[in-house]
Amino acid sequence: MARDLSDLPQDLRDRIAGQDLVVFDGECVLCSGFFRFMLAHDRAGRFRFATAQSPLGTELYTALGLPTEEYETNLVIVGSRIHEKLDAFAAAMRVLGWPWRGLSAVRVLPAWLKTPAYTAIARNRYRLFGRYETCMMPDAAVRARFLQGGWG
Repeated sequence: MARDLSDLPQDLRDRIAGQDLVVFDGECVLCSGFFRFMLAHDRAGRFRFATAQSPLGTELYTALGLPTEEYETNLVIVGSRIHEKLDAFAAAMRVLGWPWRGLSAVRVLPAWLKTPAYTAIARNRYRLFGRYETCMMPDAAVRARFLQGGWG
């Protein structure tokens, strides 16, 4: 289930300013892989990015009542909707268009299946996929795709 952007404080909504956004755990190899995938396949440059560890990411997680020490979900904001967990992945794939749009079909999986599966992977992601000791250092072109306060 997606939340509405209006659930966020006005100043935070203003900083997002109607831009589509992917917030990801910058230390997680799997999550950073999702970011790199989005960067490579978002040919229209529609998405902006923020790491969960950044000031902006921390503010978003706090405003949504999500933990700010264990980032067990990526966030994907498309239009006025905030998506979490597997629905976040589905929302991002839907925007990318074909052939990736086909992967958005995971959104129709029943919650009793997709929520525990996502949670199990999220809780074990460092053990399964690894963890970076530091966040990556993007070049200027990639850095320009991050919202202000979205890196840090």
